[in-house]
Amino acid sequence: MEPFLDANLLNWDDRAELHATDRTGSYRIENVLAGGSNLYELETREVGDIFGKDIVHLQCHIGLDTISLKNLGAGSVTGLDFSPRAIAAARDFASKAGSDVRFVEAPLYEAVEALDRTYDIVYVTWGSVNWLDDVFRWGRVVAGLLRPGGRLYMAEGHPLMFQCNRKAAALELKDDWRTPVARPLVWNEKLTYTGDERALKHPRYYEWIHPISDVVNALIAAGLTLDFLNEHDTVSWKHFSFAVRAGKDMYGLPENAPKIPMAYSIGATKRGVGTYRIVQKKVDSH
Repeated sequence: MEPFLDANLLNWDDRAELHATDRTGSYRIENVLAGGSNLYELETREVGDIFGKDIVHLQCHIGLDTISLKNLGAGSVTGLDFSPRAIAAARDFASKAGSDVRFVEAPLYEAVEALDRTYDIVYVTWGSVNWLDDVFRWGRVVAGLLRPGGRLYMAEGHPLMFQCNRKAAALELKDDWRTPVARPLVWNEKLTYTGDERALKHPRYYEWIHPISDVVNALIAAGLTLDFLNEHDTVSWKHFSFAVRAGKDMYGLPENAPKIPMAYSIGATKRGVGTYRIVQKKVDSH
């Protein structure tokens, strides 16, 4: 996996540099530095009570959502990301905001060892598991970071949306529902998703589509109980060129298009006693 992960790291270092100096307004930097929140209405509503809670934000990127959680009343917040440029930007933003937020640079799979503590809430949103080759390993990381009774909140792009050709002029199924580990999807995108016109120095990156069943089973196998699984017909970025605004800061499909789920969200709680084990079904890499 090293060549794929190395390429993704170079790509995200480039994105972090552009996003930390965002010219498009997408990241609403000044709002967060002034004590506001970058969280979308969906996760603000679904994450539940965070007041006084210890939260870890995995794949936190430049830390603006992480700082937002602190602004919303979390007791302590830690952000983790594998990109040194992203973590440097996050620490700079926290300093400018006067926010007591901890940021740690480490690969996702090494989070338990790097953080060396447990939390009330693991927070994972928007463009997270599609960057990981092994969602079952991710589930074990989530469980390892939670105290008994602690909970996960995640919001993510829907795998059916990721299967569709995002370059087409209408909905068009393109990719398989599960990506073989050794054959990830390969992308070469010169620009980042904010619409910034500055080019990425390292445009190639790799992704994996994970069925929702794998994500859910990964969490159950790791010792979590599902509290809810919701599907949504909007997502927080303009995934397709023909997507339209749907409410504040979200995008959906136009009226004349058939509707598909664009995002999903999960709440899950770490069981205090007793665990159940789901054996992952072996899937042939066709």
